[in-house]
Amino acid sequence: MVVHDAGVEQDGSGGDPSVADAVVAEIVGRGGSASAAYENLDSREACRSVVAATVGARGRLDVLVSNAGLARFAGIEETEPETWELLRNVHIEAPLWLAQAAFPHMRRARYGRMVFTVSGHGLERTGAADLTAYFVCKAATYGLMNALAGEGEPHGILANAVSPVAATRMYRRSAAPGELLAEHVAPGVAFLASGRCTTSGTVLRAADGRFSIGRWATTAGVDLGREPATPEDVAGRWLEIGH
Repeated sequence: MVVHDAGVEQDGSGGDPSVADAVVAEIVGRGGSASAAYENLDSREACRSVVAATVGARGRLDVLVSNAGLARFAGIEETEPETWELLRNVHIEAPLWLAQAAFPHMRRARYGRMVFTVSGHGLERTGAADLTAYFVCKAATYGLMNALAGEGEPHGILANAVSPVAATRMYRRSAAPGELLAEHVAPGVAFLASGRCTTSGTVLRAADGRFSIGRWATTAGVDLGREPATPEDVAGRWLEIGH
């Protein structure tokens, strides 16, 4: 196993290798085998480097868990190009480039599991007014998961996502002791990354030990005929269209 963590702060600043090292030490201490990677995943080259080093060290790549993330708190009017570029690089481009680098190895093996981290911010209306760029990026990650679920399935590659709530370094509110632990989410991620998982294109919601599935839903709709409808037709049947 290769544990990657650039060790940055919530806003992407800094970089502490001891974060990944501590996880590696725990795995090794329990009898496992692991090494650490610390690249800042803000470029395609860095993402490809992590995958290449993993394959070089382990000889294969069975699982990709793309969980790197950070937050900048700004509404639509306060979002600056620098904020957008930073979040886009980590939340949209990094998962894409990691998956692109991992895909050929999994395709040749006829086996692979990809797990992406999405969020209720971006998948639904949460009411947060200062996470505009984060919303957009997490919605894009959901699209990537759906694309890879279709593209990978013929090759034995499954792509799923976890939508967690946990008091990690990105969490800005306080949590009571024992609540919203990352350990509450980890079993779901481990399952999605395992051979026992046979589903693809699914979002697993996880928080405080509770698990559920999030899905995009459509209504039955209304047939307004083959002749082009008018805006007034749509308005007059709006309640039926929505149910």
